[in-house]
Amino acid sequence: MTHIAVLGYGTVGSGVVEVLNTNRGSISLRGAGDISVKYILDVRDFSDSEYASLFVNDFSVIENDPDVRVVVETIGGSGVALEFTRRALAAGKSVVTSNKEIVAEYGDELLRTAGEKNLNYLFEASVGGGIPIIRPISQCLAANEIDEIYGILNGTTNYILTRMIKAGLSLDDALREAKELGYAEQNPAADVEGHDACRKICILSSLAFGKHIYPRQVPTEGILNVTLDDVQYAKSAGRCIKLLGRASRLPGGKVCAYVGPHLVSASNPIANVEDVFNGIVVKGNAIGEVMFYGRGAGKLPTASAVVADVIDAIKHISSRKLLSWDSADEALVGDSGCLESSYYIRCENGIDAAKEIFGGVQQLSRADAGENEHAFITSPMNLYELKKRVEQLKHSALVLSLMRTLD
Repeated sequence: MTHIAVLGYGTVGSGVVEVLNTNRGSISLRGAGDISVKYILDVRDFSDSEYASLFVNDFSVIENDPDVRVVVETIGGSGVALEFTRRALAAGKSVVTSNKEIVAEYGDELLRTAGEKNLNYLFEASVGGGIPIIRPISQCLAANEIDEIYGILNGTTNYILTRMIKAGLSLDDALREAKELGYAEQNPAADVEGHDACRKICILSSLAFGKHIYPRQVPTEGILNVTLDDVQYAKSAGRCIKLLGRASRLPGGKVCAYVGPHLVSASNPIANVEDVFNGIVVKGNAIGEVMFYGRGAGKLPTASAVVADVIDAIKHISSRKLLSWDSADEALVGDSGCLESSYYIRCENGIDAAKEIFGGVQQLSRADAGENEHAFITSPMNLYELKKRVEQLKHSALVLSLMRTLD
């Protein structure tokens, strides 16, 4: 029997305990043996819970118990969760987490510590909820040189944009609905401002390209400036708007990553990823293009990924699982502004000037557009060339929206 401890009994933590107990038989058959939750750490009162006898509020109880071999961290944030993770590793216990904030900021340190102590630090659930993506990149696609990763990494923003597209709701109304359904937090900044997607693309980039990439190195824009007018113009061009995280290998060997809203062509499979689902595309030089799709969040989908890592950690108790990347190298990270893309622009007035400045554009239309409102898609160019031309356009027009496209 292997004893584990679960830190945090919120949505994910309670899901982990539920999955372990519901699927105990099948989990044992998969080579992990009998797994026993010996402790659950939470400062709240769960005296009415069926697991009341397992609750403790002092981490040192777990830290000093040699029977506990794996610690599951589902507290979230980078405060006590980081402290407890460091202490667990120092005490000789492998750690499994769903905490994308810690992995994105401190993953290299924690992986190095785990390696030095022949332990495991595993985090499949930190990206994509229940979608397998960390393990496929590190194992199934290990023979590939990864050239690009992009996708819908945040279910909340994808739900909001889907409701704007399908139901014609404003962003504010769609966000309010997402809160009512429990898809968005009362403070949804991490989602709608793009920070959650940023952390996830950092983790995928670090894993794919071998060196730690920090959120501060990733230009990030959320969906707060997306309007129903933009949604309608995108639809008229056979596109839809999605918030994407993207990481690419640049010519010369550098890599870059960014997060932002895109007009996505209907021919791209990502365009059909709706509601709270995530879709992640990986391009390798041997495999070509593969896509991972599924629920990106939720109690049981995320818990299933956590428990899979628990099983892995137990099976590798005496032989460490090889999952790591090196410390950050500032020289590795290139400028995402150098990537070429077509751009969508919406403006008041200035369409004749736009045609001249951009050398021809694909003009778009929508019902009920104002007489002086215009929208168009440019030819491909890098961000710096775009900014230079937009500055020229501003002499004749008021620029209202600007987004990349993804064909």
